[in-house]
Amino acid sequence: MNKADLVNIMAASAGISNAQAAKALDGCLDGIANALKDGDKATLVGFGTFSVSQRPARTGRNPRTNEEIQIPAKTVAKFKPGKALADAVSG
Repeated sequence: MNKADLVNIMAASAGISNAQAAKALDGCLDGIANALKDGDKATLVGFGTFSVSQRPARTGRNPRTNEEIQIPAKTVAKFKPGKALADAVSG
């Protein structure tokens, strides 16, 4: 599923136009992204929680040359599915 498919599903489900559904989806995604940029979590009860995590620097290996390389620390986005989503996917 891509963004256009999701917009179509949202529009049909809510009885709104595709343009309105696209604006709603963009607003939702912007809100989640802004919360993560501020270091907050974004929790959608029953769906899951988006959060930010720090990945420490580490030593890796170039598979072609077998040379050790330093991988810098970075901030990454994480998603933990909620119980309802996990149950829906597994069952």
